[in-house]
Amino acid sequence: MSQHPLRIDIISDVMCPWCIIGYRQLAQALKDTGTPHEIHWHPFELNPDMPAEGQNMREHVAEKYGSTPEQSAQSRAQMKQLGDALGFEFAFSDDKRMHNTFATHQLLHWAGEQGRKHDLKMALFTAHFTHHRDLSDIKVLADIASEIGLDHDEALAVLEDGRFANAVREQERFWMQQGIRGVPAAVFNKKHLVTGAQGVENYTHILGQLKGV
Repeated sequence: MSQHPLRIDIISDVMCPWCIIGYRQLAQALKDTGTPHEIHWHPFELNPDMPAEGQNMREHVAEKYGSTPEQSAQSRAQMKQLGDALGFEFAFSDDKRMHNTFATHQLLHWAGEQGRKHDLKMALFTAHFTHHRDLSDIKVLADIASEIGLDHDEALAVLEDGRFANAVREQERFWMQQGIRGVPAAVFNKKHLVTGAQGVENYTHILGQLKGV
């Protein structure tokens, strides 16, 4: 069996609850199976046309997916239960908002150049879903970066001058051209695409197949 770490490319958005659920499920499966791996995060915007002020999450879900208030509440309860089992807290509320994440992805690109993309990604999921912080506010984003030990002023400068905007757009286009239309999406060893949050058991099975077990 090859000892090379398994390459996992994950295309996701920090506004996507199923993205953190899917990641936590995959992480558990990787831990349970002792699979050497390297994770590479890639940008996807769930709401590329979202205005700056964002939109109430309940209104957004009803508008985008046609969900009734009952279906929406049931979905949130399911996500909270899954999150709790995986050690991630979803703190949903009536005034929770969805935002565009183009600036967030630019900050993640910058963090990636310092080997800290994964750490920032996790911090952003928690900031949005657990602490209700406004990820459309570049000052909030710079604060989150500094909280994990990155330079606050440099983070703010990156967001103000948009130096990585084109690089992020290129990456987004690349994954769209690969047929990615929804997230989470994970590509194993640049060959095997798995979409959606699969659950620990399914991810464990997938990892076993990739090992040739």
